[in-house]
Order: sequence, then structure tokens, then C-alpha cells
Amino acid sequence: MEDLKQSSKQFTSDLPPTLDPVLSWFDRLNQPSIPQKVWLQCQLAIAEGFTNAVRHAHKNLSPDLPVDIEVKVSPHQLEIRIWDQGPPFDLEGKIQELLQKGEHLGGSGRGILILRRIADELSYIRTDDDRNCLLIVKYY
Repeated sequence: MEDLKQSSKQFTSDLPPTLDPVLSWFDRLNQPSIPQKVWLQCQLAIAEGFTNAVRHAHKNLSPDLPVDIEVKVSPHQLEIRIWDQGPPFDLEGKIQELLQKGEHLGGSGRGILILRRIADELSYIRTDDDRNCLLIVKYY
């Protein structure tokens, strides 16, 4: 499968001012072949993933520490990878914990459940260079 578009960029760990540039950069990758509903879902996913990286993974780290984002747009899928430099995190364990809490979540954890609903594939792994990579794949 040949990529239609691929781009990667680093962003500082600074909210809220950095979220708008993240979304502007992402919007430049939009393709006519991507259904609007899928694109909007992926906008939400990238916003949630980036926000989680900054608020949680980089919580006690310098705002200058970058979050790397890579997007690949292929004929039938969109892949988003978000790398952070925080401590390892058990995504599947957290999802199960949040599902058990159900409607009693309060304000925390909803972003992860939104990512789970949007993504056709969702993973968070520790890489060999001591970073974490959130992978979000959406088929269309």
C-alpha cells in the first residue's frame, strides 16, 4: 500500500498554546479521499493523544521537552504515532480500570476511552530509545 502523505513534527510540551499548531499541522494532511467523519474523529484523537502526552507523560518534565507526532495517510487508513518521553504506562490496564468504573469516572480518563472508541487499532508501547509510542490507526 503506497502512502499518499506522511509527515512528522516535534511540538513542545506546553498546553494550551501548542494544541492549535498541532491541529493546524494535522489539517494540512487532509485528503479528499478521507471521509469527513473519519477526519474529524482523527482530529479528536490527535488532540486527546497529544494532550495526554503533555498532561500525564510529561507532567513533571520541562515544557521544552518535545512530543513527536507522525501521521501517515494511506488509501484506506490513517496512522497517528505520538511519542513521549515520560515513564512507561500500561494503556490496556488503564482502559480496563476505566471500563470497570463506568459512569463514575469524573473528569479523568475520558480521553483514553475516547481514543479507544475512535481507533480501530490502539497501542502504547515503550520503544528501544526509552520513549513511549501511542499508535492510533483508523480505517476508512
